[in-house]
Amino acid sequence: QVQLVESGGGLVRAGDSLRLSCSTSERTLRTYDIGWFRQAPGRDREHVATLSRAGYTYYADDMKGRHTISRDDAKNTVELQINSLRPDDTAVYYCAATRQSYSNSEYGYEYWGQGTQVTVAS
Repeated sequence: QVQLVESGGGLVRAGDSLRLSCSTSERTLRTYDIGWFRQAPGRDREHVATLSRAGYTYYADDMKGRHTISRDDAKNTVELQINSLRPDDTAVYYCAATRQSYSNSEYGYEYWGQGTQVTVAS
């Protein structure tokens, strides 16, 4: 069972930046595609970005520009940088892992973390 742990969330002001981190109990995350999703209150979980095991990055259309997904091999983490935060970025952010082919659907990921809350004050 792959265990994922998100960190880096918190209460920030509009315009600030955050760097979320996804760590694991696995020896390496490089054998998985890692996705970041978010779920705002009253809304469905939505895809933010994915980093494939081959190193390709994929972003949801409305996430391009302010979000950057990357891997830190030294820390064995996959990170999500979010710039110019807005109040509508307020959500619980989850990382997820899959060994299947790339997916931007939550149903394409077998393993999930518990999430980290991001709250953006105006």
